[in-house]
Amino acid sequence: MSTPHNSAEKGDFAKTVLMPGDPLRAEYIAENFLDKPRLVNEVRGMYAYTGKYKGKAVSVMASGMGMPSIGIYSYELFRFYDVENIIRVGTAGAVSDKLSLRDVVLAVSSATNSNFAAQYKMPGIPAPTADFSLLKKAYDAAVSLNKKVFAGSVFSTDCFYDDSESLAQWRKLGILATEMESAALYLNAARLGKKALCICTISDCPLTGESCSAKERESSFNDMIEIALECV
Repeated sequence: MSTPHNSAEKGDFAKTVLMPGDPLRAEYIAENFLDKPRLVNEVRGMYAYTGKYKGKAVSVMASGMGMPSIGIYSYELFRFYDVENIIRVGTAGAVSDKLSLRDVVLAVSSATNSNFAAQYKMPGIPAPTADFSLLKKAYDAAVSLNKKVFAGSVFSTDCFYDDSESLAQWRKLGILATEMESAALYLNAARLGKKALCICTISDCPLTGESCSAKERESSFNDMIEIALECV
């Protein structure tokens, strides 16, 4: 049942998968939050584990960086492994001046400069959007856990280093943060009739120069993980 990018067998993944970008964050989540995690994939170093959280089966798998990468892994999970829900748990850069380092953002929708949606040959511009049921579960979980979250639109970009310096322009439209995966994830979910949500922690503020360390990004952004796990 393996694919070119995933050596797992059908049935190895739970119906809900948490998807960080970093393989080491996937390992961290499995080891610190899941009961009896089992490694089900390590092709290309994209670690995937399946275990239980509060008695419920859940998986975690790395997506890598950018829309081409999460586009491949999320498509295969949805299409070939019968996964129903993917919750991205990643990092983002603050665009809104309302946000500070370590704040948690629920991405209601995802503006993008990517050409990912061109494959669908639509007579207009698709709007990549989170699944409302997952979004509501995440918001309710945050309230229950007494964790502050910001819900709104993010900018999903193909360019980490952006010569156009466009973030100030996106700020004018109320964009909260920028990241590099949510638009492709939301479009794959829409096309395949599945559910997706992006929950991000602010790891840097591109417009001010503030940032967290690589080690902090890997292993200390627990609020978004706890919120995501409560959605299982």
